[in-house]
Amino acid sequence: MPESPTVTPSVTELLSTAVAALGGEERAGQVAMAEAVTAAMESEEHLLVQAGTGTGKSLAYLVPSLLHGERVVIATATLALQHQLVERDIPRLVEAVKDSGVDTSHAVLKGRSNYACLHRIREGVPDDQGALVELPEGSLGKKVLELRAWAEEEVEDGGTGERDHAPRHTDKEWRQVSVNHRECLGASKCPFGQECFAERAREKAHRSHLVVTNHSLLAIDAIEGVPMIPDYDVVVIDEAHELTTRVTQAATDELWAAEVERAARRSQRHVSARGDGSEADDLADAADALREALGGARPGRFDRIPQDVGDALVLVRDAARACVSAYPKTDSAEQGADAGLQQAKAAVQEVFATAERMAADLDSDVLWLAEGTERMPPRLCVAPLQVWGPMRDKLLAEKTVVFTSATLMLGGDFSAVATSVGLKPSERVDERSTTGGGPSGDAMPWRGLDVGSPFDYGRQAILYVARHLPPPGRDGLVAAQLDEIVDLVDAANGRTLGLFSSRRAAEAAAEVVRERLPHLTTLAQGDAQLPELAAQFVSDPHTCLFGTLSLWQGLDVPGDTCQLVLIDRIPFPRPDDPLLSARQKAADEAGGNGFMQVAATHAALLLAQGAGRLIRTTTDRGVVAVLDPRLATARYGRFLQASLPPMWTTADPALVRQALSRLSG
Repeated sequence: MPESPTVTPSVTELLSTAVAALGGEERAGQVAMAEAVTAAMESEEHLLVQAGTGTGKSLAYLVPSLLHGERVVIATATLALQHQLVERDIPRLVEAVKDSGVDTSHAVLKGRSNYACLHRIREGVPDDQGALVELPEGSLGKKVLELRAWAEEEVEDGGTGERDHAPRHTDKEWRQVSVNHRECLGASKCPFGQECFAERAREKAHRSHLVVTNHSLLAIDAIEGVPMIPDYDVVVIDEAHELTTRVTQAATDELWAAEVERAARRSQRHVSARGDGSEADDLADAADALREALGGARPGRFDRIPQDVGDALVLVRDAARACVSAYPKTDSAEQGADAGLQQAKAAVQEVFATAERMAADLDSDVLWLAEGTERMPPRLCVAPLQVWGPMRDKLLAEKTVVFTSATLMLGGDFSAVATSVGLKPSERVDERSTTGGGPSGDAMPWRGLDVGSPFDYGRQAILYVARHLPPPGRDGLVAAQLDEIVDLVDAANGRTLGLFSSRRAAEAAAEVVRERLPHLTTLAQGDAQLPELAAQFVSDPHTCLFGTLSLWQGLDVPGDTCQLVLIDRIPFPRPDDPLLSARQKAADEAGGNGFMQVAATHAALLLAQGAGRLIRTTTDRGVVAVLDPRLATARYGRFLQASLPPMWTTADPALVRQALSRLSG
């Protein structure tokens, strides 16, 4: 008797099976999101779906992705979410649906520099003269030996060779055992190509139905046109509120004199083998010219490139081009065997490409000089003025895209985020705009859906806006703000996450709280590594943790640990931020409102992310306290408040202190 054909379950059936197997609770928002994602994949319409914390959005897009007939890519912004998907959510989902007949093959794919390079490990690292050396000196060499031993164990055990699985190390130490895509010899030329971790990851991705990657690699593949990901039909972009920032970072280049000098030194032995080495000398001279030009330039954005900086860039560009041409012409097999030559040449090519882009001084780019620090010299930076155009033309036009995050509606609407990723508000085709038949021609139809939150923010959280305080100034926290912080922290008996606009403000607040409330433990970002601080914050409820941007978005502390989130001021971008100020100016010149389109949107996103640190489960309770009266008094305050969860709102400090005291008691 012939076997009955396997019947593929529906998305709701498979979701129910998965939720039950994982011991969870199916939520209406999760089901609505899964159905909307399925519809988007079938109709080839783009989707923006806002799903609050606790909705279970990972399952809501993973289940439709498994059921989709073609390969689906999942792109995240952070390693934390990528780990959650690869190490927990996907394996548990695969186990839950293993008897359903669904293709559950999956792989994770990262940039080449995230994998250990066996050639560099086994053959050595190029020195400043481009020759391979066995081992760096001192403590660096000791760490490299440890990383090499780990990589060889990964080969024997069939491991992935990923940086995330390696022993603890610094960026400098990791560079001794890895290469970027320019330095890579290529699988066909490398004697260790068959064992290569990066190539094995790519091969696995080609065999998989589901590929998990990051925003940056997605941008390099889709927008810059460098093939990194196997062909796919749909991409789900989680943490989509971060997308434009990550795409911008992927398209940003830097150049400094020491980098040009190093490329010249590494080239010397290779170009000397063919001639007198003058091309490498010329590149070193160009580096000196660049250093002198940058030393005389004022840090900040260049509306028009200064003459001496432009001249130095032309020198670097032309010298780098001549240096590349002076490398010996060898056949591909011979060149592939010389990793020192390949990697030295790649360094010069990198210098040439960056100098050429900067010297072009295009209106589509923003160029600025970043000040030097203890770790980094003064350097030129170039970034795209906007990324929505490339995203629209090279990603949205080619693939179906699902954008999801807990923070996609700013000012109560999807328009700001949709515009930033390349979708036009007029192209929206859901319930509010279908009467006209939707967009046509070369338009890109999209739908927006807010599936809500499992949390009752009106009962679980209070938004306190300190209207009685003076507006924040440029000189940091004033006495009235510090007094308010102490009173609120005292009422909460610790249990406070302080989100500040600057490291100086966080440290000043921490110092005052330590002095006036010595019975509490007060931690400031920088006192230790962030994971260590977070662990200490969680372990003792009578603790305060004060910090800056990485705490606004990267901390998940459910329970009684955090019952007060303090925000010192509306997080507008700094007026001297070169890229955002350029974007604001461009919006004004195009007839728009640059402040609302750029500065207020930036602030709304961060405020929503910061406020989202408070309520992480259905039993959490607490207060978000904003010590900036402009949230209530300024015209743009309504837009900002509409971007926050629907908390009960007050400006009464006594009421808030009473509420905190009851919670802490």
